[in-house]
Amino acid sequence: MNVNVKQLAAEKAVEYVLDGMKVGLGTGSTAYWAIRKLGERVREGLKITAVATSRASEEQARELGIPLVAFGDIDHLDLTIDGADELDKELQLIKGGGGALLREKIVASNSTRMIVVADESKAVGTLGKFPLPVEIVPFAWEWTLAEIAKLGCKPELRRNGEELYKTDNGNYIADCRFEAIESAMKLALELQSIPGIVEHGLFIGIADIAIIGKNDGSIEIIEAKREI
Repeated sequence: MNVNVKQLAAEKAVEYVLDGMKVGLGTGSTAYWAIRKLGERVREGLKITAVATSRASEEQARELGIPLVAFGDIDHLDLTIDGADELDKELQLIKGGGGALLREKIVASNSTRMIVVADESKAVGTLGKFPLPVEIVPFAWEWTLAEIAKLGCKPELRRNGEELYKTDNGNYIADCRFEAIESAMKLALELQSIPGIVEHGLFIGIADIAIIGKNDGSIEIIEAKREI
């Protein structure tokens, strides 16, 4: 069976979008399919407003006729749909493979619900095989990398060809190879304490629903368990 599992998951997520919603548009190869499907629904009469987490997603949305608004014109979002580089059964995520982790976290954190869309290869028992992206300021980046390395990883600055990769915010991305992250919360707190780090790609307690497309054409939906 020839199934585009990313498209499968993304289009299922778009079913959660209702008339009148304010929607956050994620970034990456899976979010691309969600934005494309939203464009179809808008052409069919769905009325929404949206914000984008990257220039690429913003350009795609504009081309498809999805109404975009300025962040200053709204105070919250009803729903954000975005992908993940890894997710575990608690819906803890690693994000940032596309370089938009700071914007993605800002948007997702200001949404009533975040839906994660992914193919089954992204679902893991323990986070960390995918290098954790960490956004850092260019100033004294060598010192920042040295501090990150003390946490037990091998950080490398992401490159774009011969040049250092720069985010839409003008910062660098350090891809940090941990192999296994036993406590995502502990690592998040350690990273937050290092001057020079703008944001890290651990999304903890943010995702509400994961929609996972499988190679056999089926879909798995996981809902986060929140303590009351």
